[in-house]
Amino acid sequence: MSSSNLKGFILAVVSSAFIGSSFIIKKKGLRRAGVNGPRASSGGYGYLLEPLWWIGMVTMVVGEIANFVAYVYAPAVLVTPLGALSIIVSAVLAHFLLKEKLQKMGMLGCLLCVVGSTMIVLHAPEEESLSSVQEIWDLAIQPAFLLYTASVIAVTLVLILYCSPRYGQTNILIYIGICSVIGSLTVMSIKAIGIAIKLTIEGTNQIVYFQTWIFAMVAVTCIITQLNYLNMALDTFNTAMVSPIYYAMFTSFTILASAIMFKDYSGQSASSIASELCGFITVLSGTAILHSTREPDPPLITDLYTPLSPKVSWYIQSNGEWKQKEDEGSTPNFITVLRQDYFK
Repeated sequence: MSSSNLKGFILAVVSSAFIGSSFIIKKKGLRRAGVNGPRASSGGYGYLLEPLWWIGMVTMVVGEIANFVAYVYAPAVLVTPLGALSIIVSAVLAHFLLKEKLQKMGMLGCLLCVVGSTMIVLHAPEEESLSSVQEIWDLAIQPAFLLYTASVIAVTLVLILYCSPRYGQTNILIYIGICSVIGSLTVMSIKAIGIAIKLTIEGTNQIVYFQTWIFAMVAVTCIITQLNYLNMALDTFNTAMVSPIYYAMFTSFTILASAIMFKDYSGQSASSIASELCGFITVLSGTAILHSTREPDPPLITDLYTPLSPKVSWYIQSNGEWKQKEDEGSTPNFITVLRQDYFK
């Protein structure tokens, strides 16, 4: 591993620790906010007034900054899979702090995610150095990447406008799908901005190019969208499930986007590509195991005063046999037992 990739590796590990912790802190903040007003999953924004949620946001920002710098030094196919470590952090913390029980098979799923990520990291390609943001812009306007960008926008609009209102509360893939596909464009934009900042610090001013500002606007728009739907996913579903599924989908789309834009796999041997593919399949297998061991969230009680339908059993003995008659809707304070013997 080159020194540049090593720096990216260390920063990615630090990033995963902070981001994994932020899931738990923000979820606790969302729970507190949901007690006093509309939940985020219902379109409420009361969590913006909750200090604990902002602590989680600060934690996530620190993690994202470390992640941001990691992308400057290493390719996305190396940095992104290391997000598996955030799965371990969030799953363990959720088990102890949120009482979201992690089954033994769930632990195996986490282990598979880490093993798969390790395989990907060990066979990650070296990134070609870029000397200006204009070079990145030329890569971004390739026909293949423009087609990918158009596809991402189309899928996102369908998920937001059609699927989210209908299935967002019951299907975990809707909110996370929005975060993941948009997230792939976020990473590409952030990588461009990071390289522009690095080159500017080194003496080659990149701020004067309009491409830098376009990448910045794309990144801000994508990040806001991601945060909104990630909050909705966290407030609706079990954190131990949101984190790994988000990781798997986000990693998949990011690696795909990076492969199209930066041609990461160009010049790699067939064995290296096969090893990375096996690692990716291992990660997906771990995610599937985690999903299969999910414990359903308790139903949300909307009306504490909704009466339960009482059921009263009346026992009657006739001709030596006991017969049961059920009466719905009655509210007696006792059960009447009629014995034929008493009337003889």
